[in-house]
Amino acid sequence: MAAAIKAINAKIRSNKVLDYFCSTHFWGPASNFGIPIAAVMDTQKDPEIISGQMTGALTIYAATFMRYSLAVTPKNYLLFACHTTNLGAQLTQGYRYMNYWYWGGRDAKLAAEAAQKGKEATEATA
Repeated sequence: MAAAIKAINAKIRSNKVLDYFCSTHFWGPASNFGIPIAAVMDTQKDPEIISGQMTGALTIYAATFMRYSLAVTPKNYLLFACHTTNLGAQLTQGYRYMNYWYWGGRDAKLAAEAAQKGKEATEATA
């Protein structure tokens, strides 16, 4: 049994594509892509639910590990792409958070909702 496993492993390692596909240099970034995919999907949601602390932490995480993905040998460009995507998504979420809570976005939303309610009330009495 051990000889069969060694033979299969040797066969996989002899093919460069299969060797890469079966390595942590592929599966690490592939599994890590869940974070930026979720962040990109969250850009369509209400900014009220964005956690500023979590967005800040994920921004620092992405920026830090972008650097380390290129510091390893061999360089892991797939991991670099993952963290670059994550950094862009987190910066977008950070901007949305700041705009909503500190730069007047929440006030504008509440004013628009109040104007809509006033318009509906006026139309209902007419």
